[in-house]
Amino acid sequence: MRKLLLLGTHTLVLAIGFALGVYFLPILTAPKAPDEATLIASAQRAMFSAEFSRKLKGSDFLHWGEGTVSITSTQIVHMGALAPGPDYMLYLVPEFVEDEDEFEAVKGDSLNIGPIKTFDGFIIDMPAEVDLSKYTTVLVWCEAFGEFITAARYR
Repeated sequence: MRKLLLLGTHTLVLAIGFALGVYFLPILTAPKAPDEATLIASAQRAMFSAEFSRKLKGSDFLHWGEGTVSITSTQIVHMGALAPGPDYMLYLVPEFVEDEDEFEAVKGDSLNIGPIKTFDGFIIDMPAEVDLSKYTTVLVWCEAFGEFITAARYR
């Protein structure tokens, strides 16, 4: 009985440690976010802008984003904060969605712009062939866990 109890408690501690590692590793290994002056300079060329909000149906205390997202002809710029997590991807979506189920329904029609590596603002280059008129929304998605983080309608 004692061996079984030890095995169970050690397995539980190992599982908790693994989960914490998955959560904290992206925070510990994240590159330095662009400085405020760089973010402001990049956002000034914006054709569109929108606000990420914590108040969306799919956001919760572990999965959220806030701040301004600006879209230029060549970049997407975020000034604000995202809840840290692993494997975040930035998508352009053809219609506004605000939770996992709604995004899963349109993910095939959405465009993955690229990975988000910083949580206190980011600048991501857009491929030259992107037609912004095909999309209305910019969305942050956690690929590893299929979690909605945040979204903003820009047009």
